Amino acid sequence: MRIKTLKKYGLRWTLGLLLTVVAVLQVSGALRIDAIERMDTFFADLRMRLVKPVLDPRIVVVDIDEKSIAEVGHFPWNRKIVARLVTQLTEHYGVASAGFDIVFAEADNTSGYDVLEQLAQREMKDVGGFGARVAAMKDALDYDGLLVKALEDQPVVLGYNVAEDQRKGKLPDPFFNTDTLNGRELPANTYNGYLANLDRLQDAAATGGIFTALPDPDGILRHTALLMRIGDGFYPTLSLATAAVALQARAITPLWETNVAELSARQRANGGLDTLLMFVGQKKAPMRIPVGENLSNLIEFRGVGGPKGGAFTYVSAADVLAGRVGKEVLADRIVLIGTTAPGLLDLRATPVNSAYPGVEVHANMIKSILDGRFKVRPDYADGVEALQVGVVGVVLALALGVMAPLPSILLAAAMAGAVFGFNYWTYTEMDWVLKMAMTLVLIAAVFVLNVAWGYFFEVRRNRGLVSRFGEYVAPELVAQMAENPEQYNMDGESRELTVMFVDVRGFTTISEGLTPKQLREYINLYLTAMSEDIRSAHQGTLDKYIGDAVMAFWGAPVHFSDHARRGVATSLLMQASARRLNEDFIARGWPELKIGIGLNSGLMHVGDMGSNIRRAYTVMGDAVNLGSRLEGITKVYGVGIAVGEVTRAAAPEFAYRELDLVRVKGKNEPVAIFEPVALAPEVDAATLHELERWHLALAAVRAQRWDQAESLLAELQILSPQRGLYALYVERIVYYRAHPPGENWDGVTTFETK
Repeated sequence: MRIKTLKKYGLRWTLGLLLTVVAVLQVSGALRIDAIERMDTFFADLRMRLVKPVLDPRIVVVDIDEKSIAEVGHFPWNRKIVARLVTQLTEHYGVASAGFDIVFAEADNTSGYDVLEQLAQREMKDVGGFGARVAAMKDALDYDGLLVKALEDQPVVLGYNVAEDQRKGKLPDPFFNTDTLNGRELPANTYNGYLANLDRLQDAAATGGIFTALPDPDGILRHTALLMRIGDGFYPTLSLATAAVALQARAITPLWETNVAELSARQRANGGLDTLLMFVGQKKAPMRIPVGENLSNLIEFRGVGGPKGGAFTYVSAADVLAGRVGKEVLADRIVLIGTTAPGLLDLRATPVNSAYPGVEVHANMIKSILDGRFKVRPDYADGVEALQVGVVGVVLALALGVMAPLPSILLAAAMAGAVFGFNYWTYTEMDWVLKMAMTLVLIAAVFVLNVAWGYFFEVRRNRGLVSRFGEYVAPELVAQMAENPEQYNMDGESRELTVMFVDVRGFTTISEGLTPKQLREYINLYLTAMSEDIRSAHQGTLDKYIGDAVMAFWGAPVHFSDHARRGVATSLLMQASARRLNEDFIARGWPELKIGIGLNSGLMHVGDMGSNIRRAYTVMGDAVNLGSRLEGITKVYGVGIAVGEVTRAAAPEFAYRELDLVRVKGKNEPVAIFEPVALAPEVDAATLHELERWHLALAAVRAQRWDQAESLLAELQILSPQRGLYALYVERIVYYRAHPPGENWDGVTTFETK
């Protein structure tokens, strides 16, 4: 019985256990799979978003918001206003500390004192008393001096940036420098330069703090340094400096692990550093602040940020200046002065919000310092994760192989829920940052292996086809392709196809006449209508959007022998849709919508093309280039659609108006171009008469019978005065009379531009 069981389940068990071994190697660090690392980052971001914020009244953001800019004036404000803001916060409201997420690197000359002084020395020096009056105004008009007075002996921290190979302004005193490390190496983010505050402003402030953000390689901000090295000094970031001033810290020093044999991986990465010690006031026991690699810590983002984020109180700077904020809101609070106004560019991409106020980055770190709680990855995290993976893998590998599908699904789901719940609990209650992606992937892998691998691979194959072609072709075609997926692929090949290019006329003028929101709705409505006409009505393949332009083709990936007919029919339908949209746009007071369409048929290369970075299912070739040129030519002839002679020949069921013989840029051979009018049976007698007279006029032009051509064109302009094509040829006749084309003229119009 045991041998029979082994024969039946042995291979599944073995494969499941092998997957478990691979998972253990990954979480222990012996193996590194980048995809798993990225998944761990995703789950870590998700976990942070799931934690509900709790308002912390100890930290308040004084927001230079749109209301403040409307009341006080455009930002940056002059230093007189900033000085008044500082005085309000420190003397009127009595804040514990105030950190500026702003740098004052340039002198403030907005008072106009420099101009007055020059007048007193030059043009107005002979005016009695003028120089003395100007000198008497110096203190009142020295806005930087006013800010210096406001900063003196107040718990205010000025922010500044680090930089490379640039030194501007003055740095505050470092917390410590390399001389105090007794020869130890302390890895840190190191810079040679800085963009700091004016000397006298920094001298007057309590200290300064760095507010430079260091996002991860994917552009998301997840960590922030507590200290950075500039030259030989170690300087605090704005969050640490502001918290230290509020807590009246006497000093901050590094604490080293003395037993080298017991150093953890984190400590080894920091040269043996264990924590920072902050000596607060008269307390004997210092606050301990754990630090990660490069003296950085994980930021615990709370809420989505902003006034309605739920984690911190926001007050408008205008209300602070006017004294409209209750004293109980700001008294003895830690205040950060920053901005959430969209145009002031102090928004960061974070795990919880792609436009997170930069000032709240510091607020979150200050909260962690005050609480003495930091989200850290414990030194034994690898062991915990390896044990978790091992237990889950062995249980599932042995159990799922012998279980029915429904119990297997329930067990796998329960395991995944337990792993996520344990991870979330350790994060919120223990402050551990553990990884779980490998465990979840292992659950999925073992489940697929033992229960649904055949079904899964079949569905994945069909889904792959839908994924590859679903954005390009109509849903019904994708369903047809999914029935025989082996017949379709994205490999390059040559086919007879029809390509279309569509563009909006005068789009620059349209965009200038609409607000960004209106322009977005305008272009979305237009692109939606055009795409539906291409995909749904005549089952075309939507290639790409190029700004306001659209590219599509017919005949691939599903072959149509009547691809030209479908293309022409679609172009007529799209012009009708454009007219319908235009009525709606004009009713809204929006600019008029007109589109030009170029259509051409011929041999084209079609397939998955591009680079290793980005690829697309598209078409290329001379026939494609001609289609693009025809779209541009529609503007010249004042028509909505221009098709090549191959397309016309392949779709004879339509009535056409021949436009010209042209030689486009990049091609030597002339081609005839046409405007499709409608399906031939649907053309009324009046239109047929107009087409007949036009073609007689065109023949007269080519035969250089100018009088006959002018007479016919005059008749046509009476029939259709709005048609620009007739006016174009009248102008050409005038030119040809003055500059005869000669007896050997072939009637071809050459275009030298695209």
